[in-house]
Amino acid sequence: MFSNTLDSSAIASWMPGEAIPSLLVIAFLGAALSFLVLPRLGKSAGPVAALLPAGLFAAFMTYVPVMAYGEGVPTILQTVQWVPSLGINFDVRLDGFSLLFALMITGIGSLVVLYAGSYFAEKPADDRGRFLSYILLFMSAMLGTVLSDNVIVMFVFWEMTSLLSFLLIGFNSTSIEARKAALQSLVITAGGGLALFGGLLIMGMEAGTFSLLEITSNPGVVTDSTWFGVIAALVLIGAFTKSAQFPFHFWLPNAMQAPTPASAYLHSATMVKLGIFLLARFDPILSASPTVIVIMVAVGLTTMLVAALMALRADGLKAILAYSTVASLGLLVTLIGLQGPGSSIGIAGFILAHSLYKAALFFCAGIVIHATGATRVRDLGALFGLLPLTAIAAILASLSMAGLPPFVGFIAKEYVLEAKLDSSFAAIVTFVAVLVNSVLVAIAGIFALRPFFGKATAFTEKPKHGETIGMTTGPVVLAALGVFFGLFADIPQYFIVGPAAVALQGAPFYVSFELWHGITPMLGLSALVVLIGGLLVWKWTPIHEAMLRLSFIDRFSFEKGYDAIFGGLLSLAQSTTRTIQNGQMRTYVAVTIAVVTGALVYAVLAGETFAGAAGLTLPPLAADEIRPYLLIVCTLIALGGIVAAVSRSMVVSLVGVGLSGYGIALVFLKNGAPDLALTQFLVETLLVVIVSAVLVKMPAIADGLRSYSKFDLRIGDALLSTVFAGALFVVLLSIAAKPFNPAVTEYYAVTSLSEAFGRNVVNVILVDFRALDTLGEIAVVAFAAIAAWAVLTGGNPPSKTPKAGVATNRAVPSLIFETTARMFFFLMLIVSVWVLFRGHNEPGGGFIGGLIASAGFAVLALALGVDFARRRLLLHPIAWMGIGLTLAILSGVPGAIINESFLTHQWINLNLGVTSLKLGTTYLFDIGVYLTVIGGVLAFLIRVQQQNSGGDDATTAADDVTKSNISTQGASA
Repeated sequence: MFSNTLDSSAIASWMPGEAIPSLLVIAFLGAALSFLVLPRLGKSAGPVAALLPAGLFAAFMTYVPVMAYGEGVPTILQTVQWVPSLGINFDVRLDGFSLLFALMITGIGSLVVLYAGSYFAEKPADDRGRFLSYILLFMSAMLGTVLSDNVIVMFVFWEMTSLLSFLLIGFNSTSIEARKAALQSLVITAGGGLALFGGLLIMGMEAGTFSLLEITSNPGVVTDSTWFGVIAALVLIGAFTKSAQFPFHFWLPNAMQAPTPASAYLHSATMVKLGIFLLARFDPILSASPTVIVIMVAVGLTTMLVAALMALRADGLKAILAYSTVASLGLLVTLIGLQGPGSSIGIAGFILAHSLYKAALFFCAGIVIHATGATRVRDLGALFGLLPLTAIAAILASLSMAGLPPFVGFIAKEYVLEAKLDSSFAAIVTFVAVLVNSVLVAIAGIFALRPFFGKATAFTEKPKHGETIGMTTGPVVLAALGVFFGLFADIPQYFIVGPAAVALQGAPFYVSFELWHGITPMLGLSALVVLIGGLLVWKWTPIHEAMLRLSFIDRFSFEKGYDAIFGGLLSLAQSTTRTIQNGQMRTYVAVTIAVVTGALVYAVLAGETFAGAAGLTLPPLAADEIRPYLLIVCTLIALGGIVAAVSRSMVVSLVGVGLSGYGIALVFLKNGAPDLALTQFLVETLLVVIVSAVLVKMPAIADGLRSYSKFDLRIGDALLSTVFAGALFVVLLSIAAKPFNPAVTEYYAVTSLSEAFGRNVVNVILVDFRALDTLGEIAVVAFAAIAAWAVLTGGNPPSKTPKAGVATNRAVPSLIFETTARMFFFLMLIVSVWVLFRGHNEPGGGFIGGLIASAGFAVLALALGVDFARRRLLLHPIAWMGIGLTLAILSGVPGAIINESFLTHQWINLNLGVTSLKLGTTYLFDIGVYLTVIGGVLAFLIRVQQQNSGGDDATTAADDVTKSNISTQGASA
């Protein structure tokens, strides 16, 4: 670091921290828009897409002087509130270490995108655009992970990288190997992510904050906790799975099924280093335990040895590079466990050097494979004449990987060896480092020599193509940087490696990162490594064949163990599915009710429902007068339930269920809940219509599902329902006995008109106070309806709306019913709109209005056929849901723009002369609810009726279907 510093306040005046969250927003917005734009750009998609990471790289480069010249440990913090009630904020933290990752992510990302555009030049535009969009979205998630200071937010981005890596590894969805590798990587990394999430939650609760900076600044709070062992174990599992450490290392070589651009990005410079990033960030906490340090060093050394052995047995270009990457990651984990300023320099320097040469080598491997179609080293040779730039880049990158001067890889290796010699594990770690680095030197030599200067093969004599600018730019630039940073080491020393090492150490110190610092033991070890590596290159073939004969080495892969565990889980899932998901609705309902009953019984026995000798706490009977109408209504509800349970006719049972539902609606209505009563009335009406539509289309069967021949089942059902009803009754009594706290009720009653300008408190709560909850609920309605549409379609795409004149499938053909239904339909539509707009001040609203309109369409479909009703709908029901959700979301944008919060509704007062009209975005939200409910209900109704009518395009007349089908079906079923 430079000895002179700049005033931090002066720096902040021209480089504000507020820009960093904006960069993340730009990254995600650009990635989202790319899904729409890139498929339309043809072969120019790659260069255009590269503009986004290149622009972000340029923006992050402006922070380099801030980190280089800042005082102490320069850090930029910016907070954006997200879930303040849970202590979760979108905290952005930029220091030297996160800046190193940000520059690698965006810089190498630019070259990867440019490379991918040329790599997929012959692929369909949609596939090329989709892959590039995945890469951009992955880049954004990586940036979010390394820049987040809140551990919960960091975890969200962390898991996003796992999901996107799954999509990238399995991009070739027609390949069984690619799909298997993608699933394997997702299971391991996402499973480790769940362990990490548990550790982060416990850590945050113990520390009293979820800020990473605050937690690591005061590590004693966590290390002194009784939960420290659990926290450390969970964090280590999360990091080890992400960075492919033993015994989870096998997923990374298998992930080479991914297209080469993804391998170059994910598995060299970005995702696999997230585990290293996490361990380095939490080092102040983890290093407090000698046990944790030993575990990290042991796991790192084991990973290095296992990966080196596997690399000697590998034959594929990408497989060899993958195992060398695993070994390098093990080296970094070992360095984190060694502690001290020297290890900080080694970590930062090696991360930089490894990213440069390994991404370049993956690029070169991709060019060779793309040009020849060969993937194995033995099938390649004599390619220098065809791919001269690629060969030069591969040679330069390999020399950096081998740790030869004057490359940056040599400098990084020197400081890595120095850190190991200075550690308390000097002997063992140095010995393993020499052995493994010798294998890495051999790999570098094989990669640089065999494909380009070896004997020509059938693959290389007839190559598919030569070099292209888009594919050669990346490896040439990265290989040249490896030389440049080695010759001019003061640049990374002061501007990249130095700030990163200071941030890792947590205190300023002089960072030395020089090409030559005399005759030292490290130089001697480097020479020994090169010598052993040269011998391995000379005898590579016999060593490779001998290693292949050692079958016991396969045991170290642990992949068979994974396959056994995964296969066991699948077998357990299959047996469980056969037992529980057996296709019988009675089983599903019985299991559900049994679980709920058990929970209720536990609540009664373990909760505060018993008060010592006084027994069960019950509400006093004298607290409320006996109301005759309530007795009558409750009797009707009970009779409806009994009829539904004992009747052999489905129609009579439906009437009984409807009687109970309408009775409950009357109870709501008489107890001051008109909105709830209207909803109940409408739901019961729709239930009758939909079930009737199903019954009239179902064939009459002799042995119905409501057969009472199995009396043992009836007895079991009766016992289960009795216990369920009793437990629910006791719980409700216990709740009624508790003192009622009217604070929330009074708050809504007082503020409903003054703050939300509505007199209907229920509707105001739904569309204003709890609008975000309502948005989630209508989204669930939409997703459920889409799923039902797809399932009932049987996987076939929905057909277009039938043309006029096509015969419809009328459920109940009747001239009187048809005429009445037409009038009823228009009346219901008018009423639904009236209820919609009056809902803010009177009973009603979007949900009730949507149900009324849906009832109108349902009756129309029952009388005139589903095709007729669908034509009156004008648009596809899913389209109406999409419009509704869009309007609901847009209604919240004005509140977010004016610096309040999303879905804080805005109002304007229109003066119309004789009167005034108050309008707000609340109405837009309620219209969205209205349209979503209509689309959701009708999507299900239309699909059910079309399913029973033989499909979308059924044109068979339904005149032979009469109302007698209902009674026939009811009697037999």
